[in-house]
Amino acid sequence: MSISFRNADHRDVERTLLAAGWTPCGTGDWAIALRSPDGATAARISPFDPTGPYTAALYRQAGHTRQVPELFAHDRLAGGGDLQMMEWLRPVAEDEAVAFHQAIVRRAPEVAELVDVVRRVHEQARRELPWCGPLDHNPANVMRAADGRLVVVDLFYADGPNLYATAATDPDLVVAKIPEAERRFMTDIPLAASGPWEPEARDAMRAALMAAEARKRHGTT
Repeated sequence: MSISFRNADHRDVERTLLAAGWTPCGTGDWAIALRSPDGATAARISPFDPTGPYTAALYRQAGHTRQVPELFAHDRLAGGGDLQMMEWLRPVAEDEAVAFHQAIVRRAPEVAELVDVVRRVHEQARRELPWCGPLDHNPANVMRAADGRLVVVDLFYADGPNLYATAATDPDLVVAKIPEAERRFMTDIPLAASGPWEPEARDAMRAALMAAEARKRHGTT
């Protein structure tokens, strides 16, 4: 399936894929997931994900290890969103996932090449991104591919609690550090695990960021 998502935002992508027969298969804090009609591909669609390009870089640079998902396509979306098209994965038992994460932490021989890429890309993300979090060792981030191998996903993430707390208390700082084109939809993330996000709080944060952006444009911050 060849679809161009040039200049599309997360809503455009979701609408297009649903119309093409993709089906919802998951929702997290940062993204939703859709599954292709043939079941072989998953689309991770986020309204706002600063770490998306680094995750895509990890999947590409560590692809030879076969311990990350096969990435078919990656697109940055209008307004700071992120789209990753990858092979379909399924959950694994928690003890198996924890053991895999532990192997990564101690750089066990069987994951040493993967760990080297993880550390290199994560160090770059920490240098370049404000509010970049530590590695995410959530057991849900270890999954199994159709061929049976274990893979790790979503190791990188923005420090959401800190970022959104700052947006609520010091929106000018967020506006100064993240360009408007990369945070336009930062109040649209699903927050399925940590939420719900009260509409009043979401609207207040959106208004505060817009006011801070206006102050920045007029040089009054």
